[in-house]
Amino acid sequence: MFGPKKVKLTKNKEFFRKLPRVLAERFFLTFLILIFIALILGGLVFYKYSILVEQKKVEISEKQISFKEKEFQEILKIWEDNQKRLEEAGLKTHPDLFRTSTSTPQPQL
Repeated sequence: MFGPKKVKLTKNKEFFRKLPRVLAERFFLTFLILIFIALILGGLVFYKYSILVEQKKVEISEKQISFKEKEFQEILKIWEDNQKRLEEAGLKTHPDLFRTSTSTPQPQL
C-alpha cells in the first residue's frame, strides 16, 4: 500500500510522441501561448535589469582613493625596460638562415 509507485513509462512515451502532432494541429493556439510566454519573460527581464536598477540607491563610500606612488614607479620602470628591449631588438641584424652563402654560385634556370 505504501510501497514505491511505479511510473508507467509507456504512457509518458506516448504523450511525448503525440505532443508535436497535437501542437501542430492547434497551431494558432500554440503560437499565441508561446508569444504570451515570451512577452512575460521579456517583461520580467526588463523589470529586473531596467526598473529595479533605477530604484536602487548607489552607496557612496566614505573611504578616499589613495594613489600608491611606489607601486606606480615600479610598474613604470618595468614598462620602460620592456620598451628598451623592444627598441634594441629592432636594431639587431639577424642572419638569413634560409639563403645559402653568397660565395657559392646559384644555379640559373
